Amino acid sequence: MIHPPAIAEWIEARTYRERLTLSALSGAVGALGLAPFNLWVFGWVGFAGLLLLASLAATARRAAWIAWFGATTYFAVALHWIVEPFFVDAARHGWMAPFALFFMAGGLALFWALPAYLARRLLPQAALGWRLAVLTGLVLLAEAARGVVLTGFPWAFPGHILIGSPFLSAAQFGGGLGLNLIVLGFAALMAGLVLRSLGWTVLSLAVAAGLSVALIAVAPTPSAQDPEAPIIRLVQPNAPQHLKWRRDMIPIFFQRGLALTAADPEIEGRTPDLVIWPETSLPQILDRSDVARAEIAGAAGAARVVVGAQRFEGVRPVNAMALLDAEGRIEAVYDKHHLVPFGEYLPYAETLSRWGLRGLAEVLPGGYVPGPGPALIELGGALGTAFPMICYEAIFPGYIREVAARPDWMLHITNDAWFGTLSGPYQHLALAQLRAAEQGLPLLRAANTGISAVIDGRGRVVAALPLGEGGLLDAALPPALPPTVYARTGDLPLVALFLLGSLAAIVAGRRSARH
Repeated sequence: MIHPPAIAEWIEARTYRERLTLSALSGAVGALGLAPFNLWVFGWVGFAGLLLLASLAATARRAAWIAWFGATTYFAVALHWIVEPFFVDAARHGWMAPFALFFMAGGLALFWALPAYLARRLLPQAALGWRLAVLTGLVLLAEAARGVVLTGFPWAFPGHILIGSPFLSAAQFGGGLGLNLIVLGFAALMAGLVLRSLGWTVLSLAVAAGLSVALIAVAPTPSAQDPEAPIIRLVQPNAPQHLKWRRDMIPIFFQRGLALTAADPEIEGRTPDLVIWPETSLPQILDRSDVARAEIAGAAGAARVVVGAQRFEGVRPVNAMALLDAEGRIEAVYDKHHLVPFGEYLPYAETLSRWGLRGLAEVLPGGYVPGPGPALIELGGALGTAFPMICYEAIFPGYIREVAARPDWMLHITNDAWFGTLSGPYQHLALAQLRAAEQGLPLLRAANTGISAVIDGRGRVVAALPLGEGGLLDAALPPALPPTVYARTGDLPLVALFLLGSLAAIVAGRRSARH
């Protein structure tokens, strides 16, 4: 009989409290794989430690607590930026910040605690390798569920540590869930090699096959840049959130946007064909902004302008994106449909409003109402068709599959001033890179305080404006690549694979325990 090596023996000699501490440390190390650190090897080690510790737990309850502690630390480190919005108006909301971080991190950690509990409960007598296999499969399923449960929050997936690595090209096959499979599969393989248990053989072969696909996956061959490709100007006015809506500062930021729009071309001899302003950058209500829109059109010359705005649907405000023609007239409007809970709207608003609570990003009274859903903006000519996303919507991979036809590129406007300056804006940019790599489509994003960027169809940032600086960026629209495998299939095949793999591992593990 092969005994576990020294690492497993050392862990088994630790007290329960020491194992909780080790689990928390593993979670913190795992978070270092995400932007802006991008230490993806550390991320793999952290997840391997977390899976190993949960698999070695003596009881199902202890397995759940160990997984919860580690995952809570992971999400707390990864998502610490969520405290930033509460300090925009610190006197009113600052006291909520630590509670928001704890409940967010602890709540998301339940998606790890439940799989750990079930894996230990379903396989009480099975070899550790089979328990590890089941745990990995159930975590993959739980992370997929996290992307949709309670409106979904597919941020800080384990697989997101690969966005800053050569493995990003694997997203063309499986999207974010495919990256989860690579990360957690390899982490489980690392943990399994420590355990050296017989039941590990099947899972290790499956993971090795998956990793082989990822390793041989080359980035899509880029199409040659069309010398006549349209030039798009990204405007980054850099309006800090605590100043953005101050009456004395509103005209200053608007004039800054006009000056950037009217600036000389950055590409010699190529005036912009389209100018993009960030989210909520129009200082007036869209339907009452004739003067402001005329000024924007005058600054843009012959170019059309996409501007983030607010408008009313009846008596309720909407977060919108408007396409303006060369005269400042409104050609098209897209309304944000996936709003930020507790940010742009307040669940159970009638009850909570009695306590004086309202959405953190609520600029107009009553909170925003959602638009009708995903849509396309027809720009015509060389600009083709764009798929619009406003801020939070860019973290969801599936909406682009709901429109009638494949767009030529993706358009993202956002106001990341809410997220601080340490990690939130960098993680949001990374998710935009993932969206581009998944679909093989270029993505252009204009962000109020940064990071405005041009991303090609392989997910590479080819040009960007630094965080916290005002400026403009002129760039040729990168070409679209052929539709990827993921663009054709979406997440369903992988979810089915996770489910069938988990069921097969449970059956095999229980059968091996009986023998």
